[in-house]
Amino acid sequence: MTELAPDGPDMGTVHHLDDHRTPRTDGAPVDLTKPPLAAVRASPDAPAEGEAVDRADNPLADWLTVPDAPVLPAWARSRAAVLANTRAFVRLTWWHTRYHGFRTPKYLVKTVLLAARGFFRATAGLWPTLSAQDHSATVKALRVQVKARPEDIDLAARLQAAHYARTQTRRWRFGAAAAAVTAAAVGIALAPPLLQAGAAAAVVTPLAYLGRGKETRLLDQAAPPLRVDMSAQQLNDALRAAGLLKSGAGKDEKDLPRVACTMGPVRDGRGWAVIFDLPRGGGKTASDVLAKREVIAQELGVDEIQVIMSRVRAAKGGNAGRVSMWVADDDPYLGPLNPSPLEKVEKFSIWDAVPFGQDARGNRISVPVMWQSMFFGGLPRRGKTFSQRLLTAAGLLDAYVRHYVADGKGGADWMPMKSVAHRLIMGAEDDAIEALKAMLQELLAEMERRFALLRDLPTSVCPEGKLTPDIMVKYNLPVIFVTIDELQEYFTAMEREDREQVINDLCRVARRGPAAGFVSNFASQRPDAESVPSKLREIITIRYSTQVVDRTSSDMVLGKGKAAQGADASVLSEDHKGVGVLVTGPASYVTVRADYLDGPTFATLCRKGRALREAAGQLTGDAAGDVTAAADAAGLTVPAIVSDALEVMRHSPRMFTTDLLAGLVNLDEDVYGDFNAERLASELESAGVKRTSKQVKISGANGAGYQRRDIEAAVPAEVLLSTGR
Repeated sequence: MTELAPDGPDMGTVHHLDDHRTPRTDGAPVDLTKPPLAAVRASPDAPAEGEAVDRADNPLADWLTVPDAPVLPAWARSRAAVLANTRAFVRLTWWHTRYHGFRTPKYLVKTVLLAARGFFRATAGLWPTLSAQDHSATVKALRVQVKARPEDIDLAARLQAAHYARTQTRRWRFGAAAAAVTAAAVGIALAPPLLQAGAAAAVVTPLAYLGRGKETRLLDQAAPPLRVDMSAQQLNDALRAAGLLKSGAGKDEKDLPRVACTMGPVRDGRGWAVIFDLPRGGGKTASDVLAKREVIAQELGVDEIQVIMSRVRAAKGGNAGRVSMWVADDDPYLGPLNPSPLEKVEKFSIWDAVPFGQDARGNRISVPVMWQSMFFGGLPRRGKTFSQRLLTAAGLLDAYVRHYVADGKGGADWMPMKSVAHRLIMGAEDDAIEALKAMLQELLAEMERRFALLRDLPTSVCPEGKLTPDIMVKYNLPVIFVTIDELQEYFTAMEREDREQVINDLCRVARRGPAAGFVSNFASQRPDAESVPSKLREIITIRYSTQVVDRTSSDMVLGKGKAAQGADASVLSEDHKGVGVLVTGPASYVTVRADYLDGPTFATLCRKGRALREAAGQLTGDAAGDVTAAADAAGLTVPAIVSDALEVMRHSPRMFTTDLLAGLVNLDEDVYGDFNAERLASELESAGVKRTSKQVKISGANGAGYQRRDIEAAVPAEVLLSTGR
């Protein structure tokens, strides 16, 4: 810019604009284009981030927001879904076609009967018109007046005219009806058979429709009559009676708060399904609804075992007040037993979820056991051991699973495991308790060895510091499956110091073991503080309870407060054998009808498991020294009395006769229930047992008894050599 008169008195100061501009050192030309929106938002003076449609001051924001919902329904989102639903529709149509096709003669008879009743109703309805009842009122009124005033000639003439008009009307109406019926009958009689059938259908159909009643059903129901019916009104009434909805005396029903049903009530299998939201302002949540399950069932007129409720979480579009409810027509946990799919499986990977049972709607329930610990509880003879055995059975079919089994009851339930288990402890006698303590020490030593090995492995091989299938095979680290049944038998038989030590060892196995490939599978009856301490129960991740006596006992097995959330095993009855409540997380539970796996089938799986381990070189421990299994493999036979006696004396080099008899009776009461000392000695002598001494010394006491080496001597030498004895 040019300076003009810088010294002039009346002139202001002249500034050069170039002196106040930031100099450009890069030599780049000035960009006069409009900056992008992202750059504008990055500046301090720019509005908040987000598209224009997301701005709070945009009045069209809600209207322009794209709905977060799929465009197509679930059945039409993929070719597979369309084909599956089409096939299901075809199957349903074909079934209904056959069902009603066989009943067509019955339907024809019912149609004719309904048409006959409809004809009677039509005739009764048309009779007033045919008989000119519209004229009868006038004729009757005039007749009464003529009787009162017979001298009135004009009145008599009017009566005569009205009577004549009614007679004429009757004649032509009856004549027209008769002519129409005659013409129709003649036309039908002269028509071809096909046209006759069509005409008959055209006549019979409206007559049958006219002859129907309110409760009349022409077609039979393809499904049995419903035992339960549900409507939105019934649901609201039930929730209001349970105190979950406000009720006001004298208020109009339409003004009372009601639930908002997002689905249903609709038929779903053998029951009714509904998803509803509690009204706001009432202060009630979905957890409150679950806690009132028994009251809601009573108001709906069903048993609480028929009411299945759960919260709908946010991941599935739910909220704190949304509840999913399914009400079965009858008890969904009764009926034929469900055989376990493991029966027909030759191999199974313990890294997969184990098939466990079915829920109320028949959906398959599987339990992942890796990285988990499990606890089973419930009353005796309710299927607790059978359910616990399902998970162990899955491990039988995986050669890289090493089993440690202890049965405090010492019965026959776990005896087949002797051909597979690395360690098997039966009973809760002194020798068995010592064996249990030794087994736990062995497990802890193995756990520490594994952790040391896993720590030394590079992250490329062991990225998470845990056992993997590849590491398991490469370093020969099979999954350790620890199964202990009737825990309370061990704890009640132990001294206080031993009990505390065993509890601490079990806690370490359950808490730290999963990362090293340990799976804990414990079971007990009512686990109170004396039987199974809470510090052991509380670290168990998966819990299952069959029937218990009350809600307190249910919470002892499933966890504190679970009954209030709806996970209550006390609602089960004596008929629900093999049915229990399965808790898999803090807020995840389901009532399951466990699969059925009987004793002979379990024994068959044990034999399969032994063959798999022999082929993979994984037969170890006690199973490798099982005399009976080794004899079978060698084609030899060991007397049952010998193998059973060796099983009872598994942990003892010598045993008193009374203890041996007690162990045999506990092993198989049907066989050994009538044995005494003389018969036992006779049977063992017949089996080839030669006693070197009839007296044994145990803990300083002498008494009649047996040496285990004497009984082993009755077993063929080649069998003993193969078992390492």
